[in-house]
Amino acid sequence: MYRFHQTKVDTHLFMQLQDLTTVLAKNGQLQFESSFGSFIDLVENKVTASRFWDRLPSEMKEAGAKSDVILRTLGTLHQTDVKSLQQFKEGLQDSFLPKFAIQLITLLEDIRLEDDIRKKRPGTKRNFTYRQQYFHHYFTTQLQSNVTRSYATDEIFCMIYLLLFANQPDPDFPRVEEEQLDMLDSLKPQLYSVFETRNTRDNVALTEKIVQRMQQAGYTDSIHEYFILPIGHVETYEKNTLFDELTRTDPLVNEDQQEETNEENEYFDETFSTWHRENKNDDRKQNFLQFELEQGTKTSILGGGARETEDGDQAMAAIQGASGQSTQNDYSDKESLNKEENTSENSSESSFGKENEHARMFTEYAEAPTEDEELQYRQFIEEIDPFKRKLAKTIQLTLEHKQNTPRTNLLFGRLSKKLLPVFLEDSPRVFYKKEQESKEFDAVFTLLIDCSASMENKMEETKRGVTLFHEVLKELRIPHEIIGFWEDANKVSENYQPNYLQYIQTLEDSLYKEQGAKIMQLEAQEDNRDGFSIRHVTKKLISRSEKNKFLLVFSDGQPAASGYDQNGIVDTYQAVAQARKHQIDVVGMFLANGQIDENDDNMMQNIYGKERIMVPDVSALPEHFTPLLKRLLLKAI
Repeated sequence: MYRFHQTKVDTHLFMQLQDLTTVLAKNGQLQFESSFGSFIDLVENKVTASRFWDRLPSEMKEAGAKSDVILRTLGTLHQTDVKSLQQFKEGLQDSFLPKFAIQLITLLEDIRLEDDIRKKRPGTKRNFTYRQQYFHHYFTTQLQSNVTRSYATDEIFCMIYLLLFANQPDPDFPRVEEEQLDMLDSLKPQLYSVFETRNTRDNVALTEKIVQRMQQAGYTDSIHEYFILPIGHVETYEKNTLFDELTRTDPLVNEDQQEETNEENEYFDETFSTWHRENKNDDRKQNFLQFELEQGTKTSILGGGARETEDGDQAMAAIQGASGQSTQNDYSDKESLNKEENTSENSSESSFGKENEHARMFTEYAEAPTEDEELQYRQFIEEIDPFKRKLAKTIQLTLEHKQNTPRTNLLFGRLSKKLLPVFLEDSPRVFYKKEQESKEFDAVFTLLIDCSASMENKMEETKRGVTLFHEVLKELRIPHEIIGFWEDANKVSENYQPNYLQYIQTLEDSLYKEQGAKIMQLEAQEDNRDGFSIRHVTKKLISRSEKNKFLLVFSDGQPAASGYDQNGIVDTYQAVAQARKHQIDVVGMFLANGQIDENDDNMMQNIYGKERIMVPDVSALPEHFTPLLKRLLLKAI
């Protein structure tokens, strides 16, 4: 059986398909997903490509998935008659071939839409050519399998596809029973007429004739399901096309109209500027109005301000103000406002993605360490001391070299002994300066540690690596924080997914309090919703003033939480990409159990790209951590 979680999720292709969905549909609300079959669903605001393509080589996989998105956004969205499909689906309640009928109407509609899209968008031909090539191979193979198993209706469907996309008239089908060949011959006049259909109604009528003919011949329903209905929740829509549904506005709740006199019937041709984020209203002394046209009274006023899809030409409505978070200056962390940290964290963040719409974040803080924790921490310090001294010495030598190296070839400063450029150049640079002692590091670090249940047998060695991290940065006076994260699977419900950030070491305390032993309180918990936690710590790092910001994520496997398994990799990739857009260096550190599996390496590459460290065994964590920390520290000098 083909199982999704065994596949390699290509995050770069996923983002291309998301962008393609948004651009072609001209709707930023539509989200792309991989699913069983390709369809568009405005109830759930998504367009899907079939997981069928995931098993194929990269070039074929990309072309196939893109062809699905193109068909749904340029074809089904605008040209498929929803009412016809609704009536067709209702009529299948008494049919003996409902699965076959659904697949056939989808195939015939896709043929019509593909032909139209090819003509209007020649650039799509390459994707459709790949699509047809592979489907020809696929249905040829499936036909032979169905013949062997005596799946007669499935044989008919495979032959229909191969007939309609054949490179020659009347292709041969060896090994197929004579009964199925005779049925195909009887259907050919109807099948060939598909190239003359002009709309969904024509294809519905054609499908009904073919289904009726096969029912009369005694065929039972198909076993396999190659295509599904291209519109999700088709029964819920009211308009003729999905595009009409997308642009539909709700009618006014009342039907009364305003009586007017000639004196009142005046039209003012004056433009009011609308509010926009980029408007400089305070400089230009502009006004802006925001209307909520759900209630009001219809009038006969006509003008450029009327919206075509409104119920009534104009409405006299109440003006309503709206409040929202400013993107300019963020004063949320100022003491004078007295805002609790969890207030913002528990609110639903639309920027955190659909996969996290029910996730809520809670903050915990490590307690004062016990005597046993202090003892264990001192043992860890002794064990990592050689790595610490070596790393600290390297950094100090680099700092001294940088501070003692003079800057030369300057336009002003101390006069150099090399004066030849004065005679050879128009603008000679014959001055130099000695490097003044400056701030050693302008950096901040966050270490985010996966505390899911799978970390149970790795947490002890992970603590050893975290100890090295803390001790080196503390000695170099670099602010840093250590945070464990997890989701409490025991408290998860349908609309509630509690997540936790456990602050072992805060930025404020990292340099001033000797409480490194709190690291011993890191423990394996439940699930891990990586993308959600990364987004939360990213928000705080963005507000920091340091020039160099580093986020290190320790994990031992694929993100896994409630409703998160299938899209967790993509969501985490998006969270990492968003952090990097804000100049935060994000590094993924993978902790294996003695051997690094190829699938794990692919998974980490898809999330973190080149910025990943694969640690085959957690006992070797300090050895892998040391060169990474060295590289990042040298970058921050």
